[in-house]
Amino acid sequence: MSEWERSFQRNVVLPPHCQRRRTRRPGSTAFRCVLKYLEGAALTQGAEYQLRLSLFDATYHHFFGRTWRSSRRAARAAPPRPARAAFNETVYFHTSLNHPGIAAVVEVVATAGKGDGGSQHLSCGFGLIPLFGNGSEATDPAAEDRALKLYHGTPRALLHPRFQDPVEKNKYLTVMEKSHLQYALKTHQPLETIFHLLPENLLVSGLQTIPGLLPAHGDASDCLQKPRLMKPVTCYLERLSVRLYPSLEEFEEELLDLLNSDRLLQANAAPDGDGVAVRERRLHVGVHNGLRFVQAPQVAVLVPEAEVVRGGSASPSRCRGAGQALVLRSRIQLSEMVPHPAFGVCFQLEYVFCSSGRAGGKVGLSTADIRSVRWAVWSPVLGAGEAEVVLPLRGGACRGPCQTLVYRTPTSGRSSRQVRHVESGTVQFYVSTDSEEHLVTAAEILRKDKDESEKPPTPSLTPRRRPAAGAALRPAAGAHRCRGAAGRQVMLGRPSPGSRAPIARPTGVPRGRFCAVHPRFSVSSRTLLSRASLARLHAAGFPEILDHNQEPVEISEPVDPASFSPRLEEADPLQGNEIILQFLAFGRDAQDGVEGTWPRTIFLTFQFYRFPPVTTPRLQLVSTDGGLAAVPAQLLVRVNKDGTLDTGPPGLQLKYMVDPAFLRPGEQRWFVRYLAEHSLQIDVWDGDSLLLVGSAAVKLEPLLRQGRAAVRTHHELEVATTEYEPDVTVMGREALRHGALRPLGVRVAVRGRLHLCLANIGHPCEETPGQPPSLPPPRSRVVPAPDGAGSIPAGGRVSRARRLAEVDGELAAALCGRRPEARLAPPAVPGEATAARRRKLRRMLSGWQEQRARHLRDLQIIDAYRERVKGESISRMLSQAITATHTVHAVLGTAEFFEFALKNPYGVQHTVTIEVDHPELSVILDPREWRHFKELTKSVTPVEEEMFHLRDDLRPQVYLRPKETVRIPFKYQTFSADPAGPAGLGAGADAATRSLGKSGAGQTKHIQVSFQVSGGKPIALLRVKVEPQPHVVDQTFRFYHPELTFLKKTIRLPPWHTLPGAPVGMPGGEPEMFVRCSDPDIICETKNMGPGEPQDIFLKVAGGPSPQIKKFFVAIYTDAWLAAPIQIWQFYLHSLQRLDVSCTAGQLSRLSLLLRGTPAPRRVQAFTSHPQELEVDPDGTFLLPANGIQDLYLGVRPRRAGSRFIYLNLVDVESHQLVSSWLLCLSCRQPLISKAFEISLPAGGGRGCNKRITYTNPYPSPRLYFLCTNRPDLLQFKEDSFEVAGGEVYTIGLRFAPSQGAGEEEILIHINDHEDKNEETFCVKVIYQ
Repeated sequence: MSEWERSFQRNVVLPPHCQRRRTRRPGSTAFRCVLKYLEGAALTQGAEYQLRLSLFDATYHHFFGRTWRSSRRAARAAPPRPARAAFNETVYFHTSLNHPGIAAVVEVVATAGKGDGGSQHLSCGFGLIPLFGNGSEATDPAAEDRALKLYHGTPRALLHPRFQDPVEKNKYLTVMEKSHLQYALKTHQPLETIFHLLPENLLVSGLQTIPGLLPAHGDASDCLQKPRLMKPVTCYLERLSVRLYPSLEEFEEELLDLLNSDRLLQANAAPDGDGVAVRERRLHVGVHNGLRFVQAPQVAVLVPEAEVVRGGSASPSRCRGAGQALVLRSRIQLSEMVPHPAFGVCFQLEYVFCSSGRAGGKVGLSTADIRSVRWAVWSPVLGAGEAEVVLPLRGGACRGPCQTLVYRTPTSGRSSRQVRHVESGTVQFYVSTDSEEHLVTAAEILRKDKDESEKPPTPSLTPRRRPAAGAALRPAAGAHRCRGAAGRQVMLGRPSPGSRAPIARPTGVPRGRFCAVHPRFSVSSRTLLSRASLARLHAAGFPEILDHNQEPVEISEPVDPASFSPRLEEADPLQGNEIILQFLAFGRDAQDGVEGTWPRTIFLTFQFYRFPPVTTPRLQLVSTDGGLAAVPAQLLVRVNKDGTLDTGPPGLQLKYMVDPAFLRPGEQRWFVRYLAEHSLQIDVWDGDSLLLVGSAAVKLEPLLRQGRAAVRTHHELEVATTEYEPDVTVMGREALRHGALRPLGVRVAVRGRLHLCLANIGHPCEETPGQPPSLPPPRSRVVPAPDGAGSIPAGGRVSRARRLAEVDGELAAALCGRRPEARLAPPAVPGEATAARRRKLRRMLSGWQEQRARHLRDLQIIDAYRERVKGESISRMLSQAITATHTVHAVLGTAEFFEFALKNPYGVQHTVTIEVDHPELSVILDPREWRHFKELTKSVTPVEEEMFHLRDDLRPQVYLRPKETVRIPFKYQTFSADPAGPAGLGAGADAATRSLGKSGAGQTKHIQVSFQVSGGKPIALLRVKVEPQPHVVDQTFRFYHPELTFLKKTIRLPPWHTLPGAPVGMPGGEPEMFVRCSDPDIICETKNMGPGEPQDIFLKVAGGPSPQIKKFFVAIYTDAWLAAPIQIWQFYLHSLQRLDVSCTAGQLSRLSLLLRGTPAPRRVQAFTSHPQELEVDPDGTFLLPANGIQDLYLGVRPRRAGSRFIYLNLVDVESHQLVSSWLLCLSCRQPLISKAFEISLPAGGGRGCNKRITYTNPYPSPRLYFLCTNRPDLLQFKEDSFEVAGGEVYTIGLRFAPSQGAGEEEILIHINDHEDKNEETFCVKVIYQ
C-alpha cells in the first residue's frame, strides 16, 4: 500500500447534514482550540484519561467531520487542589457552517489496561464548546482561558430526539459538580493559507503531518501554528492514452447495452427501438495529497485512436492497433505538484451519454447523463527525469478520491495475476518536469511519518470498511426490507431480490457512526462471578452486536415487567425483529463438587418460537485464566468437524429474522405476546458422553424493545438437572420454582451456569411504512360456492394463444414419436462441392411437399387425440366450474374453523350427502360447538339447530330447498407431528440457516370434499389446501426408562391461572382442563378431582428398543371443544437397557455387561453419569469388533442408600454417535453403623478442623483396610488405606472442611477390607454453628 493510500484511508471525513450542504456559504472560518487540563472531584488518582473532540450540528442532531483523540494523561492530585490531568494539546480545523447550532463536543474517556495487553475505555462525561455566536460569527476570542462544564454520560445523549438546544434548557443533562475542562478557543487566520491542503471539518493536531507542509522550525513541534508550504514542482503529462479491456469497442458496446436496459427498467417500459450513445469521453486529472484535491481537477476530452489515425498520417505499426485506445491530443500541466510521498496524481475516466433513435421517444436519458467508469492514482518519483508510466485502472466497489460510484470491473476468477493487473484497463503517459530539484526533504518527511505512525492513530467518525473490489456496483435492491444478518442466521423473511444494474447513481458518502467508547460490561441477572472474572469474560473478544445503523448495542438492564406496554410495540416503526442468541461461557456451580465430572465439550438443544429445533455444534470449554482447573466460567469455542478448535472469535451466535411480511395476518402481535409470556428452555449436553448435563430457562421478556432501536441483555442461567426416583409424580417447571413445595423422590441439583446475551435489533420493513401493525379485521370465514357462469372475470381473460403441443405433454410425445430423426449429411470433400450443391437444390424443390405431408399427418394425430380425450376434458372442466378452493394454515392442536356456502342449483329440493376423504377435516354437527367457534372467530352468520342427519355410514346429510343456500361448518384440526427425535445426540449436526416456512413443517396436503345428490351426482366440490405450520413448544420433559416397557407417569398441572395464555376472569371458578396427545398409541388423560383439588395428567407410553428416542407432544386445553391449546408440552422418552443392581452403600459391587458389536468395527468409550460411584473397565477408548462380543466390567460403590438411577452410555468417539445406553437401577441398603460420634465446628468458612478416631483390628492376623466416605467434599482422610496388626489399635486422621452455612450433616466413614467389603461403618454427626 502506497503512502497516498494510507493517508487517504486514514482521513475519511463524514459529511455534514444534507440540509447544511445545500445552504453552505463560500467562506470558511479557521479555529485553534487548546485543551489545557482537566480538573475535578470526579477524577481518580493515577487513572489515565483521554480527550476526544468531534463536531456536532445541534439543529439536525448530526455528528460530522472526524473524531480527534488526544494522548493519554494520568491524573495527579496535589492537596488541597483536586486531581488534575494536564493535556496542553492544540487542535486545528476550519468550517464554513457558520451557524449557532454548530459546536465542538469534548468527551472525557478513562482508559484501563486489560489482561491481554489491550485497553478498556469508559466514558466519564462530555461538554459542548460553541463555535459561533447568535450572529453566525465566531465566538468572541477576547477571553483567553475558559472553563467548560461537563455533563454526565456520553455524547450519544445528544442524539436523543428530546435533546433541546441550547443545552442549558435541557432537563435531561446533569452537570458534573466540581469538574471542568480548561480550554482556549480562537480563530486562526494563518490556517487559511493551507485551506487547499486541509479538508473542511477535519480536526488535526499540530503534531500531525499534513502532506505539503514543511516541519516546524527549531524546537517548535507545532507545524500548524505558522504553517510553511513546500515548494511546488511543475509536471507535464504527454502522450496520454487509455486502453480498456478487452477492447474499446467491446467495452463500450457492453456498457451501452447495460445502460439501455437500466433506462428501460427505471421507466418500466418495453424496448422501443431507441438506444444510448456516447456523446463524450472525459478524463479528470488532479493532484491529491491524500486529504483532498489541491486544486480542482482539470477536465480533458479523450477521442478514440481511430479518429486520430484517420485524421492524419500514421506509421504502419500504429495503424495495426488503431481504435483500441482513447488518446489525448494535448499535454497536461500540473503546477501544484509537491515532492511529498503522499501526493499523487488522480485520473478519473467518465462518459457522457445521450439518447439515440427517434427524437420524439417518451423514454430517454437526460441531456447530459454522466457516468464514471474507471479511476487511477499515480504516486510520482520526482527528479527521475522523463519516463513512461503505465497504471492499471480501478473500478467497482472501492472508495476513490472523487467520491462517486464507478462502473464494475470484469470478473477475474480464472485470470492470472498478470491478466488481472490490466484487465480493468490501463492509462499510459510520459511524465517530465522542468525542475532539477531533488527530494531534499523527503527523508525528513518520511522520518516524521514513521514517528507519527508509532503513535495511536486518530479514529474517524466513519467506519473504516472498504467494499469488496472487483464487483459491479449495484443499487441496494430490497434495502427497505428487513435485512438478513450474516453468519449463522435463521431467516423468517423473504430474500431481497437482486436487480441486475451495472451502474448506480451516486448517493453521497456512506453514513458513519460516532466513535463512542465501548459500553460497560454488566449483567442483567443475578451473577456469582467476581469482577475479575467478568473482566476476563469481557476481554475474550466475542463478536460485536450492531444495530441496523451498524452501531454497537450497549448492554442494558431488562425492563421492569410491570412497565411493559403492548402499544409501544405496535407503534414501533421498526417492525422487523432480528433476534440474536449469543452463548458466551459455561461455568461450574460452586455446589457441584460431588456429582459427576465436568464436561470437556458441550452442545445445546432448544427451540425458539415456531422455528425448527436447533442442535448446535460441539463447543469446547476453554479457561480464561491460563488453563486453571477451578474457574468460575469457561469460554465456549466451536469445535470443527476434524476435532480442531475454530480460530474465529469465541462463543456461538445464532440469529433469527422475524419479518412481518412473512408472518401470517396478525401473527406479529402473537409473537410479541410470546416474548412477553414465554421462556426459552435450553438443554445442555456433554459433547463426549452424550449425557444430559442439565437444563436452563431464560425469560424472553427482555427481548421486547418497547420503542427502542435495539436491546441487549446479559444473563447468567442456572443449569440444573432433575433426578426422579421410580414411580413418583412429576411436576411442571412452574411448580418447581424457588419456594414451592417439591414432591418426594425428586432431587434438583444445580450443575453449572450458562452465560448468554439476548439481543433484538429492529429493522424497517416494507409492509409497515410508518404504520403500526395490528390485527386485521375479522375476515370472512365463509367460503363461497363457485359460480360456473361467473368463473371468468367481467373484464375478460387475456392470454397468449399457444400450440396444442405446448399445452398437452401427451400430445407432444405422440407427435415427436411419429417424426423421423434428422440425419446429418457427411462432410463434403472439396472435389464434391458441385454435386453437393445440386443435391441441395433438389432437396429445396421437394422440401415443401414433405413438409405438407408431415403437417397433414400431424393434423390427423391431433384430431384423433382430441376425440379420445374430449369426454375426459369436458368432465374435468365441469368439475373445475363447481370446485371452490380454501387454504388452511394448520398448527398442531389448533382448530381451523370455516364455513362453506352450499347452494342448490336445481329448481327442486335435494338431500345432499357430504363426503370428506380425510379424517382431520370434519363437519361440525353439534350446534353448541358451532356456536362456540362462531364466538371465537366473531362470525355473524346464523346457527341452525338440528341441521344435519347422519346416515348409517355416519356421513352427514343436509336437506336443501330449490335454489336455497346454506352454510356448512367445517373444522380442520391435526394432532399428528413429526415423530423424529432431536438431531445431534449422535453426530452433533450443525445448526444451518433455517426459515420459518414449509421447511419446518410437513408437506402440503389436499383434501377433497364432495357434496352429492341422489345417484352420486356432485353439485359442488370443495378443495381444502392444508399448509402445516410449526408450533410453539412451551415446556420440554425428558424421561429415561427401560426399553420395551411401559412408562407410567403422573404430571401435576400447575394452577390454571399461572399458565401463559390462560383466560382471565373466567366465570364459574376454575375451568376444567383437557389434554390431547400427538401419538394415538399413547394413553394420555386428565381427571378433575373436584373443586379446589389439583389436576394431574396420566401418561402411559410404550418404550422402544435401546437407544431409541420417542418424541411426542401433549396439548393442554381449557375449553371442552379443544379450539386452541393454552400450552404445548414436548416429551422425549429415552429407551435404555435396564440393569438392576442390589448393593450396599460404601461397598464395591462388581458386575459385567455384554457388548455386541455392530456390522462395522468402532472405537468406543463408556461414559457414566456418576463416575465417583460407577467404575468401568476398560475406562478409556477401546475397539469394539464388528459383530463381536465383549465384556464391560462395572464396579458400583453408591454413596447413599435408597433407590436411584445411574446412566451409562457407550459412544463412538470418532463419529460421536450413541451405540448403546443402559439404565442402572440401584437398590442400595444402608450399612450397619457400629459407632456414632458428634462434633461441633464453626460455620462461615475458616481453616477447617483435624480430628482422630481409633479402630481396633478384630482379627488375630494383620489386615489391610481401605477408607471411603459418602461426603468427600466435607471429609478427607490423612491416609486412604492402612494396615494394622491383629488385635492392634490404629488411629485414623480426619480433616473436616469448613462449611459456608450453619446446620447439621451426617457423614459416614466406611472401613472396607482388601476385597472392598464393608467391615465397619462409623457415623459422625457434624454440627456447624
